[in-house]
Amino acid sequence: MRLRLLLTASLIALATVPVLPWSALAQAQQGQDWFVPGQGQQRPPQGQQPAQGQRPPQGQQPAQGQRPPAPAAGQRTPAPVIAIVDIPEVQRLSAAFNQVREEIERRRARLNEDLQREQARWREEQQALAAARATLPADQLRNRERELQDRITDAQRIFRDRSRAIDQAAQQAIQQIEQALGAVIRQVAASRGVNIVLPRPLVIFNESGFDLTDEISAQMNRVLRSVTMLPESAAPIEAPPAAAAAPAAPAAPATPPAAAPARRN
Repeated sequence: MRLRLLLTASLIALATVPVLPWSALAQAQQGQDWFVPGQGQQRPPQGQQPAQGQRPPQGQQPAQGQRPPAPAAGQRTPAPVIAIVDIPEVQRLSAAFNQVREEIERRRARLNEDLQREQARWREEQQALAAARATLPADQLRNRERELQDRITDAQRIFRDRSRAIDQAAQQAIQQIEQALGAVIRQVAASRGVNIVLPRPLVIFNESGFDLTDEISAQMNRVLRSVTMLPESAAPIEAPPAAAAAPAAPAAPATPPAAAPARRN
């Protein structure tokens, strides 16, 4: 769980849903860090407790999320063998994580560009309606205003769906990275005879021999170089026809047909 929160916190700013309606889309949301020092002791999640009997042999570590077997009565807990890992540094060196970060940034930038372009169209149509207010009949003006409001409502829904799709793609990619990183940490720890791995922010002092960051980073790039992300499903909103955006001109009076010449008998 802590590993997931660490990875998610690094992408939450890239996958933030824009605030709608469009008049408030400039507001930004802020994420929360995963760890706040001095706010009580956190109990480690189930499945990551050190065994209270003999340490399992290498290659026979308990599965993730599964509690190790209870020790027999009278057995002592093994001596802790502790190492640390710098998760942000592993992310910085991870090819898969950088691929996800760049893709989320690209999708977010494209969404913002489409949003700004659509907002500019709304403003132009509102200005055109204001200019035509003195010449349009009241019922026609109401119809034009209603059409514009319906279009804004539909566009808001589309942008919300696209933003939600970015969130889902980020979460799905984070899960892949989390699973691979968790397996790599367990593998490296087992190869070094380590039974406790702590994130670096929890450690005040350590010698370099206890730091597994470089080894985990190298193994992570061997195991997972790229992540398959969910595709973008929503297309940019098409611009309205030019005739629909321009104010309707008053209809010209019809020209009466020319009189036919009188027929002579």
